[in-house]
Amino acid sequence: MRSSSARTFLILLGILAGGTACNARAGTASVVPPPAVDTPRTASAGQQTAVIAGGCFWGIQAVFQHVKGVVSATSGYSGGSSKTAEYEVVSTGETGHAESVQIVYDPSQITYGQLLRVFFSVAHDPTQLNRQGPDTGTQYRSVIFYGNDEQKKIAEAYIAQLDKAKVFPRAIVTQVVPMKAFYPAEAYHQNYAAAHPNNPYIAFNDAPKVEHLRQEFPGLYVEK
Repeated sequence: MRSSSARTFLILLGILAGGTACNARAGTASVVPPPAVDTPRTASAGQQTAVIAGGCFWGIQAVFQHVKGVVSATSGYSGGSSKTAEYEVVSTGETGHAESVQIVYDPSQITYGQLLRVFFSVAHDPTQLNRQGPDTGTQYRSVIFYGNDEQKKIAEAYIAQLDKAKVFPRAIVTQVVPMKAFYPAEAYHQNYAAAHPNNPYIAFNDAPKVEHLRQEFPGLYVEK
């Protein structure tokens, strides 16, 4: 993210250009299919963790806070060291960090593959390299940070599946890398979209993502 005035300026430029940053498939008839490789839901409730990145963490967090089976979604940083896990430093794009979201979910209600389907469908554009909408830099890259071999297998198989089916007009650039550490972001970044619904950046970039979730996945959408 950038300063509020800079974000507003970039949003206005996007409107004048007729573009949006909410959905890679906007204006197409393509549908992101469910993953062919996935784990079944567990018989009993529990908690598992997924970490993903795809642009400004405000929007990713907002989407997954509305997904059934998600216990919590926390904005933060992954990919760099603890010494550089601070917003102002990460914003330089030189730390190795990506603005990320840690998702704690109940595997008896939703699978890892279903989370990735939401990630690829409505949360971001997986074909944009080192950017999302008005935000540019390596800190906005698309990444799946896998926590175990099973998550790696599901993520890699799903990307191959979507690319083979040519679901998107361009190749997916999402990285699949091992999860080393997740560092929660500063308190003022948490629940930012919900706390600032009238912020132009949120209204233009993030609120439509939540609405797309409601429309495309009514069985997974929960009101907060």
